[in-house]
Amino acid sequence: MPASTKSKGAKFKLDTLTHQEYKSIAQKHEPTRSTFKNCVFAFLFGGGICLIGQAIQQGFMTWFGMSVKEAGSPTVAVLIIISVILTCCGVYDKIAQIAGAGTAVPVTGFANSMCSAALEHKSEGYVLGVGANMFKLAGSVIVFGTVAAFFVGLVYAILGLEGVHHP
Repeated sequence: MPASTKSKGAKFKLDTLTHQEYKSIAQKHEPTRSTFKNCVFAFLFGGGICLIGQAIQQGFMTWFGMSVKEAGSPTVAVLIIISVILTCCGVYDKIAQIAGAGTAVPVTGFANSMCSAALEHKSEGYVLGVGANMFKLAGSVIVFGTVAAFFVGLVYAILGLEGVHHP
């Protein structure tokens, strides 16, 4: 690797470049992003994923005579399967480049993250590669979910709402 590089006529020595100088150079070359456009795409794609989920749930209710509650679990399973298949084919990442945060809808985004980690580390073996690296991500999500559920339960207990069930 060369010891120096040119940027708009100026020479920089990579080994003597400070963090602030590097940050300044990087910001100059960073492409501008349209926040409004990104928000619109995230909203549309995230809403589209939710719309597909609703259509799948409606299909389970119509074709198999399930109630809303009964159709929930198979709907989530189908969304996970679709997300994993699209991740394996490399399509989910292309959609995510356009949709941004819209593909982080909890079920499909989490399935994509788990599947991506598994695919990335499959050469290291099933246990130490796929299993260990896939569950590094899952562990933090499970811990966060457990802690969040504890605090929500605590708030319900303090407010005396533990016996209230909303339909």
